[in-house]
Amino acid sequence: MSLKPWIAAFRLKTLPLAVSNTIVGSALAVMNGGFRWSVFWLAAITTVLLQILSNMANDYGDFVNGKDTAERVGPKRMVQSGEISPKQMLTGIILIGNLSIISGVALILVGIGLSVIKFMLFGLLGIGAIAAAIRYTVGKNPYGYRGLGDIFVFIFFGLVGVLGTYFLHAQSFRWDLLLPASTVGLLSVGVLNMNNMRDYQADKNAGKHTIVVAMGERNAAYYHLFLIVGAMIFAIVFTLLNYHSAWQWLFLLCTPLLFLNLKKVFTYKNGLELYPELPRVSMATLIFSLTFGLGLII
Repeated sequence: MSLKPWIAAFRLKTLPLAVSNTIVGSALAVMNGGFRWSVFWLAAITTVLLQILSNMANDYGDFVNGKDTAERVGPKRMVQSGEISPKQMLTGIILIGNLSIISGVALILVGIGLSVIKFMLFGLLGIGAIAAAIRYTVGKNPYGYRGLGDIFVFIFFGLVGVLGTYFLHAQSFRWDLLLPASTVGLLSVGVLNMNNMRDYQADKNAGKHTIVVAMGERNAAYYHLFLIVGAMIFAIVFTLLNYHSAWQWLFLLCTPLLFLNLKKVFTYKNGLELYPELPRVSMATLIFSLTFGLGLII
């Protein structure tokens, strides 16, 4: 079989989002003198694998549950199009899941060593992340069909991703780190919200009860405004609390992309116009992470 359908199933445009929490958590560790390259690379590999796992499970789950219909305006799904069979996709999910476990265990061992309690804690978080990636659309009662996707994305792509990475580097925790972790979490939810706003009509007709379906398109636009503005406020507050250089405001370079995104959210006429917005918010999140991190260590 050609690799092209599998690469499409990975949804490469979403992968910059996956490494954003690793970058921010690692930059915070640099600021506090606890950075290790081994933790950085293993964390990046693990988060990318989890994002790919989530994308493949979403492709498989929506097909099996009958939520992929001709009305859908997003990128072509590989199972629904017939380019990858359900059995092949399930095999791929199992493979990526196992790779995620191997990478995650290596990350924990490198990060905390043989501490039994810490290993069990991070092991449970890892199992939770894998379960969340799969159960979004897979199973008899997927949480993604009950409007809970946003909460899980905020927790695992924001709080767990950033704070977990930081702890594996520095072996410590600070309460103010919840601020940048929440920024990454809210921007990650913003990417999901763009996906759900784009697919609003198809999801509504298919019985997929996302938050956007529950609140309606107009309210979803204001919800998106809350996510983006809230993310920036958290980053600004953290910077003011930990200010040491004007370079720390570099993260504001991501705001033009976010402004263009918000403008489109309040002016679009149909879901097709939102197609470019998911990668735009994903790229803005990556730019934020890189510039925020650079500002911390210069």
